Amino acid sequence: MRETQSYERSLARSAESRARADRPRVFSMRGYEWDLLDEVFAPVHSPSTETALDFLGLGPSGPDAPAERLGDFLEIGCGAGVISVLAALAGCDRVVASDINPKAVRNTELNAARHDMTGRMRVVHSDLFDALDAGERFDTVFWSSNYVLAPDGYHYGNDHERAYVDPGYAAHRRFLAEVTGRLTPGGRALLHFSSRGNLPLLHGLAEECGRELRQVGSVDVPEGDGPVEHLLLEIREAGRARHDGHRGHLT
Repeated sequence: MRETQSYERSLARSAESRARADRPRVFSMRGYEWDLLDEVFAPVHSPSTETALDFLGLGPSGPDAPAERLGDFLEIGCGAGVISVLAALAGCDRVVASDINPKAVRNTELNAARHDMTGRMRVVHSDLFDALDAGERFDTVFWSSNYVLAPDGYHYGNDHERAYVDPGYAAHRRFLAEVTGRLTPGGRALLHFSSRGNLPLLHGLAEECGRELRQVGSVDVPEGDGPVEHLLLEIREAGRARHDGHRGHLT
């Protein structure tokens, strides 16, 4: 019952965000202005984007040289594009931003143009890695996921809901299975998850896919009905040694 209530609450948050009278066309974050289109996840209505930026060290409040740590950067689920554009502004030589929502793709393109980053970024309409070239590899792959579990048979009412819930964790299973094949040697696959998600199930899926999860970041964030623990998880091939001196080391 708790999982059902959780996903229904998340869908209610999605509907509220879409319909709010004060939903902005332009918003401020990390010292920059950002366009926001209809049907795109609104970073100002949730703390998840700010938390993800803190995890990655992006924006004026982050540590020095994030580009050196992140390297070539792929973001899954780019939404309005704040994280990807800030990665490009930080100096990452190659940034690819991907989203399954076509309006999010357009939104990210607008914000890349707003901040003169179109030459450093590529934005793709893609279901996870589907639209990428077969040989593309990245030093950092990052997904701030739709971590709330919805029933396996749930059908999305609109693209906006895709940012909030994942039916049967189908997208998470695919991400776990495929992401390590998109990394350069020593690269890092990072998943932004939270206590609103089903962490034991995620660990079980990782084990099924031959992966292991290592927690590399955690913060409690006030959210409506109480504090929510946000987690940064690194996904690795099970049993594979890792060299901590790689430039992707965040902790």
